[in-house]
Amino acid sequence: MIKFDKEKVLLLYQILSQEISEAVGETDLELLDSILENTYAESEGEELYKTKEEKAAALGLLLITNRTFACVNTRMGLYVMLTSLEVGGIRMTFSNDDVVKLGRSVEIGKMQYDDILKWIKRFEME
Repeated sequence: MIKFDKEKVLLLYQILSQEISEAVGETDLELLDSILENTYAESEGEELYKTKEEKAAALGLLLITNRTFACVNTRMGLYVMLTSLEVGGIRMTFSNDDVVKLGRSVEIGKMQYDDILKWIKRFEME
């Protein structure tokens, strides 16, 4: 699995900001480091999030709910989550509406980590 580091996430942030014509504002780099460290953390030699899907769900949730970026936090969380799955070889089929509903549900606290993981598995191609 490709490990997402700060530089990769910031590059995706820059690309997304250009795509939607929004200025890239301040980013809480310490918070971003903390999120990435949490996602790839180990305890007693075992990864906290063992699978690609678990890591992606954690990244998505933490980026959306922690307001790491000056703008587009929900889009960034989804973008990083879905990109990490794609580069990890996880193929999915979903509609834009499915992604919008996921983002809104996470943003308002209606969906948490386990719900995001179930969402990923629901749309994962066999």
